[in-house]
Amino acid sequence: MSWNGVDLPIQRKADAPIGGVVFDLDGTLIDSCADIAAAANHCLANAGLPLRSEAQVRDYIGDGSRLLLQRASGLGVDDPRLDAMLQNFFSYYTEHAVERTRLLPGAREVLEQLRHLPRALCTNKPRVTTEAVLAGLGIAGHFDAVVAAGDVAETKPHPAPLRRIADLLRVDCSRLVLVGDGPQDVLCAHAAGARSIGISEAIIVPLERLRAAQPETLVALREVPSVIERWQRERGRPRRLPAP
Repeated sequence: MSWNGVDLPIQRKADAPIGGVVFDLDGTLIDSCADIAAAANHCLANAGLPLRSEAQVRDYIGDGSRLLLQRASGLGVDDPRLDAMLQNFFSYYTEHAVERTRLLPGAREVLEQLRHLPRALCTNKPRVTTEAVLAGLGIAGHFDAVVAAGDVAETKPHPAPLRRIADLLRVDCSRLVLVGDGPQDVLCAHAAGARSIGISEAIIVPLERLRAAQPETLVALREVPSVIERWQRERGRPRRLPAP
C-alpha cells in the first residue's frame, strides 16, 4: 500500500471490541471549504499570485495546509515563500475559521449517539485552526482526544496520528474505528490495523477515490452509529481485510 509514492504497511489484527470512534474533520463532520478558500486567497493576494476558485481549493484540501498552499500557489515544494504564506494562512484562518463553516447534516447527532464510546478527532488541519473550528461550532466537548497536524511527526495517511490517539485513549489501534471522507483516512486506518468507515457525502473527495482506498464500509454519516452497533454485535466473526 502506498500514498504519494510512500509505502505504508498494512497491519492485520484480529477483531476486538470497539474501544473508540475516531473522526476526520473537514468533509466528514464539517463543510469548511468556503473559509479555507477565503484564507488561501488572502495569502495568494498578499503574495501577488492569482486567486483560486472555491472549487479549485476544494480539490487541494486533505493533506495539510502547506500542501494546500503549495498546490494553490503553484510554487515549488521547497520555495521559501511558502513559509511566510503558511504563517499568514494560520493567522487569517484562525480569525475567520467559522464565518461560513457549518456542521454537516447529522454530525452533532452522530457524535451524541456515540457518547457511550470514547470519541476522538484525527485531522491534518493544524491544531490552532482545529481548536478555533471546534470552539466556534461548539463541539470541542464531544471529543476525548484530538490529534492535529504538528502533534506528531507525520500526518494521515501515515498511521502515527491514529497510534497517538490510541495512546491517549489507552486502547489498541485494533479497537479503533476511523471515520472519514478521504483515502488518507482509510489508508491511515489500514496501516494502523484499525477499522475504517468511508463517508459517502463526498463534498471534498470524489467518491471513486474514496472507494478505491477500500474502506470496510461506505455509508452516509447518519448511518455510522448503526454500523458501529452492528460491528459490536458481530464481534468475533471474520471481517474483510483490504487486499495488499
